[in-house]
Amino acid sequence: MTGLLSWLAGIDPTPLFVLSLLPYLAFLWWAGRIDGFPRLALRGFQMTLVFVAVTIAAAVVAQLRYGALLANVDPLHGGAESLLTLSNLLVVLGFSGVGAAVTSRRPEP
Repeated sequence: MTGLLSWLAGIDPTPLFVLSLLPYLAFLWWAGRIDGFPRLALRGFQMTLVFVAVTIAAAVVAQLRYGALLANVDPLHGGAESLLTLSNLLVVLGFSGVGAAVTSRRPEP
């Protein structure tokens, strides 16, 4: 078993991360074409890509500026994670129907 774990530990995860974006982009494309898919939830799922981009940029800044991992630079890590919280909130609100209630409301004359 240790031989298998050692082999798995030696795999570079970067190509797997890039490959994982393809099904996620396909999901976003599919979800955007379904009439019943909540728009606010779709924005939340799209915001997840913003979170990924900001996290990558913050990790580079943490490494170059502070010589540390992103997890060890609290202001950068907290800022990046706040985007994940926001995207999760949009998904929850979208599927709970809040977005539909707000967009279907018409201004009173």
